[in-house]
Amino acid sequence: MKKWNLVIDVAKCFNCHCCTLACHDEYHGNDFPGYAASMPRHGPNWIRIVQRETGAVPMVEVSYLPTMCNHCDDPPCAKVARDGAVVKRPDGIVVIVPEKARGQRQIVDACPYGAVTWNEERQLPQAWPFDAHLLDAGWQRTRGAQSCPTQAMRSVCVEDEEMRRLAADQGLEVLHPEHGTRPRVWYRNLDRYRTLFVGGSVAGEVAGRIECVEGARVTLEHAGRALATARTDPYGDFKFGSLAPSSGAHRVVIESDRYAPLAIDVSLAGASVYLGVVRLPARAAAGPARGTAAAQGAVPNH
Repeated sequence: MKKWNLVIDVAKCFNCHCCTLACHDEYHGNDFPGYAASMPRHGPNWIRIVQRETGAVPMVEVSYLPTMCNHCDDPPCAKVARDGAVVKRPDGIVVIVPEKARGQRQIVDACPYGAVTWNEERQLPQAWPFDAHLLDAGWQRTRGAQSCPTQAMRSVCVEDEEMRRLAADQGLEVLHPEHGTRPRVWYRNLDRYRTLFVGGSVAGEVAGRIECVEGARVTLEHAGRALATARTDPYGDFKFGSLAPSSGAHRVVIESDRYAPLAIDVSLAGASVYLGVVRLPARAAAGPARGTAAAQGAVPNH
């Protein structure tokens, strides 16, 4: 049987909030019996855009992560609901039935993703119902997918085997697989939101002036082995991305034909590191200079 899934490309989301506004437009002031009661005019959005900023000026990465009910195949909310207040439909959609869920705040507490909100006025747990009333009426896309200007959000209705193939082919992931809830909201380019980078700008003295060093070879090392290499651009900039958070000690080795090599020790502990402007020393007969970001006058981001 075909089931509904939502695929979100994190690299295409630029925080326009069209999906959030479309959801509010659909549900505020409207009751859909059996699907959803009206959402509050002010209060938690059922589709939220979580923003992450990492790095330091002028090398900063900002990414956006749309979040909502994951429509889990093993929904914790259904396990604590009474009187059939939470329904897992055959097409994969999870619905909190408003006529049955009144007063059941435990449904909110059961969601490990924080996707179920509490409507104080109506004393109801609420979550985005995958626009099930529209899909049942023949729609092929949710309001959010329809309104997304970059097509960062796509509604996909396929059999589970086909969805697993799509996930493998496109590198799709779910949030917090360790929860074991088997979500139906999938993310592409999720590394853009959760990984870190190490970067900097390389400069050196030329005829008494400090100039950008283009074409310097930069190597990122970890645990005694090279992870990646890069060449500085015309502005002397380099950046290594897709690094695991809290991956610890790394070494950046910078080499140029015109200057002495330099090694800088950095540590990734939950935040990206921008080394600032790194000045290469004059060429000497000895081996590579060594130091830390602070010792070399760089400015790491903590």
